[in-house]
Amino acid sequence: MKDLLIQTAKRTGLVGAEQLTDFLENNNSGQRLDEALLNCPYFTEEAVLKLFAAALGWEFLVDIPAKSVPAEFVEAVPATYAQHHYLIGIRTEAEPAHAGEAALRESEAGGGLTVVLSKPLDANALDNVSKMTGLAVRAAISTRTAITAAIDVAYEQRTTVIEEVAEELDSQNLDQLIDEVATSDDLLDVVNRPPVIRLVNDILFRALQLRASDIHVHPYETKIQIRYRIDGILYNTLSLNRNVLPLIISRIKVMAGMDIAERRLPQDGRCSVRLGQREVDLRISTVPTSYGERSVLRLLDKSTALFGLNELGLGGEDLKTFDSLLNRSHGVIFVTGPTGSGKSTTLYACLNRINSAEKNIMTIEDPIEYQLEGISQMQVASKKGMNFVTSLRHVLRQDPDVIMVGEVRDIETARMAIQSSLTGHLVFSTLHTNDSAGAVSRLLDLGVEPYLASSSLIAIMAQRLVRKVCPDCRKPAEPTPHQLRELGLGDVEVSGSSGFFVGAGCDKCFQTGYRGRTGIYELMLVNEEIADLIYKRESAGVIKKAAINAGLQTLRMDGAGKVLAGVTTIAEVLRVTQADVI
Repeated sequence: MKDLLIQTAKRTGLVGAEQLTDFLENNNSGQRLDEALLNCPYFTEEAVLKLFAAALGWEFLVDIPAKSVPAEFVEAVPATYAQHHYLIGIRTEAEPAHAGEAALRESEAGGGLTVVLSKPLDANALDNVSKMTGLAVRAAISTRTAITAAIDVAYEQRTTVIEEVAEELDSQNLDQLIDEVATSDDLLDVVNRPPVIRLVNDILFRALQLRASDIHVHPYETKIQIRYRIDGILYNTLSLNRNVLPLIISRIKVMAGMDIAERRLPQDGRCSVRLGQREVDLRISTVPTSYGERSVLRLLDKSTALFGLNELGLGGEDLKTFDSLLNRSHGVIFVTGPTGSGKSTTLYACLNRINSAEKNIMTIEDPIEYQLEGISQMQVASKKGMNFVTSLRHVLRQDPDVIMVGEVRDIETARMAIQSSLTGHLVFSTLHTNDSAGAVSRLLDLGVEPYLASSSLIAIMAQRLVRKVCPDCRKPAEPTPHQLRELGLGDVEVSGSSGFFVGAGCDKCFQTGYRGRTGIYELMLVNEEIADLIYKRESAGVIKKAAINAGLQTLRMDGAGKVLAGVTTIAEVLRVTQADVI
């Protein structure tokens, strides 16, 4: 094999032949030849694998399409085995070259299984896959990264077995459950797991498949309802026998490090689970109800990339304006909207946009949802006296340039945030108000002096999230005159649009007609006129009218623009916005 590799290196030039010869002659590691070369610092993994492929006459795959992984491989080979040995099976129509007579029979039947390896000389793994699947196999080669990506996607697409597992739970004892629990699980690893652990893992697994942000375990008198929040809307997905509630809740509590013996008080906890290479944070809450304990799990996928400022859905002019505000040296920018309207995502996008070595950026959050590289993030701990006000006081001693305060809930936090901006800091924060002008009234109602608010506020941005029409099942639709009036659209705007669309419903969008979400925004700049109105304590209506005269696009106007662009539907915009009453 050594001679063959050296000859191949000379013939192909994939690696330096002299360097390879020198390494092979002086290699005393005792490792198998392929492992020794893959660990060698002189050559890259890809170069070594291409060399083996050329020497052995095997195919080298740059990418592995997940659709080519057959169901029989996923069912027969455990995910943990595939992950440990870095291998995946793909369907091939080529002539099999392994397993003797069985290979010939398989080729006559019309194709075999290609096992893609990252360790070319791992013959044992190749034989084991052939035995597990009962298929003749041939070998191909690819990198660990490509194989791992294919494993994650292929095993995510396996059908879940929630109903089967639920039936097994009748014989499961609660005492056994506590002994058998593992704290950090890979959701793909379901082999030889106790039924309740497999059940909870599958509930989590299905939620991640469907892009759910929350899982609700809701007990009723005769059943347990499992509900998923997908794109902001709750859906009933599964009903279970009422008897398994203590088992499910106890399993969830053990995962989150809660007290399983305490069933009469609310509890909070958090933990992490893995789905292949994806790390998912869970924030878990339980409360006692009349039919038993209810639990809600918030899912935060760490592998999901943070949105850039240009990916939020801000219109062209608003995006330019808002982007320019981020370069200010001081002032306060508020993002407003109800819970779940994407305020934190917007703030993270802002911080990512201005993050640089020249700026000291610090955040005070409750809780920290995503870790931002290069930014110091503080977790509020009210029980220990570390609330927003005391945290902000300490942060100001850390010489910050930019401060993000998770939420302004009281007069002390509001005053500290505003005074921080007046002393030369750029401050971002959130408020729970319906629109941009309402944020001013909210600040004044909290007790902030008008002269402080008028002199420190730069801009207030209200936002909502609307579901996007599913691109796979969208079809043209004709809106009613009443809908157009509600949306504030006239004949001129409609005639210039590209048409109205709705989703018919398909498997990819969970039969809802919607897939994914985008933001609609109302960006109010605090100019001299509006600052003067704030100083005079004018009402939110007066302030909003002045802002519209200065060019403000309201939430409903922005939503109407996205309807005309075919991004969302009229019904969706009407659902999340209020009529503009000026």
